[in-house]
Amino acid sequence: MALTPSTMLPIGTPLPWPVLEAERARGALAEVVGHLASPQEIKDRPVLLLVLSCHCPFVKHIEAEITRLARDFGDRVALIGIASNSIQTHPQDGADGMVEQATRCGWTFAYLQDRDQVVARALQAACTPDLFLFDRHHLLAYRGQLDGSRPGNAVPCDGRDLRAAMAAVLADEAPAADQIASIGCNIKWHPGAEPSWAR
Repeated sequence: MALTPSTMLPIGTPLPWPVLEAERARGALAEVVGHLASPQEIKDRPVLLLVLSCHCPFVKHIEAEITRLARDFGDRVALIGIASNSIQTHPQDGADGMVEQATRCGWTFAYLQDRDQVVARALQAACTPDLFLFDRHHLLAYRGQLDGSRPGNAVPCDGRDLRAAMAAVLADEAPAADQIASIGCNIKWHPGAEPSWAR
């Protein structure tokens, strides 16, 4: 498995709602699990975008903590999962795999299939998991690791880095400026369509 770090999208980047809504409208962003709320429905609520995968060992390693985050913060932070891996090359990351994963983990938050990888490009996503926390004004406040745990190391998977950032955002404070990039498997881009940051 390739070790790929997040590109660390600049803090303050707006949540790409226009991209999400346009892709959903044309059927390229499919609601596989749950429902993508409108901006009006989550006005003044922070948003956590999770770029995930069904087969990635780094995502599997944190699935239980994502479930706990949804339980602990889901009434105050809108969670949205995005699956952007190419199903041309990795069919296991398609809708059936997403439903199985969400059912097994008890996820009821919106989990969307980014069929043309446009949302991943808008986020400059690079890896799974890649985590993007937007504040109440829907500006990027945190992009980084869940915590220091990785498959095979002895660090507890407790979400401490992301949990601290979420607590700060909910208190209308800025998360710590020293943010450590998430690391995981590289996003599986459609053949011949890799963005510049993935080459």
